[in-house]
Amino acid sequence: MKATDIEWTAAKAPSLEAFELLAQDAFDRLPAEFRALCADVIFNVTEFPEGDVLKELEAESPFDLLGLFTGVGLPQQGFGPQTGQMPNTIHLYRRPILDYWAEHDESLGSIVSHVMIHEIGHHFGFSDEDMEAIEQAAG
Repeated sequence: MKATDIEWTAAKAPSLEAFELLAQDAFDRLPAEFRALCADVIFNVTEFPEGDVLKELEAESPFDLLGLFTGVGLPQQGFGPQTGQMPNTIHLYRRPILDYWAEHDESLGSIVSHVMIHEIGHHFGFSDEDMEAIEQAAG
């Protein structure tokens, strides 16, 4: 393939709407049992994390965070919904993910899938260390 084989003048990063479709596609490819456990989870795609989130997590830059799970993980939930509790939400941050993509030799789809699965892991109550061990064991 040569540079002239790609229409560079029309090439653009995916829009927020296209990114949402990419995230939905990644979710749809997960096993049905896995998706069923996420039935009450909201997926939110935004450009960057909110300033208060960055401050709380002591992030040095808005590009430091690719995704985030907010809410109460499955192991911590009681038998019924708690009043006043915000819904469990998985946030995917478009611009930091695109920046990561630009710096690594991975497809955008695989990065979005990885971030989504990682955040769903937090919904299941897994720590970062747990998920790292699972990923290493899986190869």
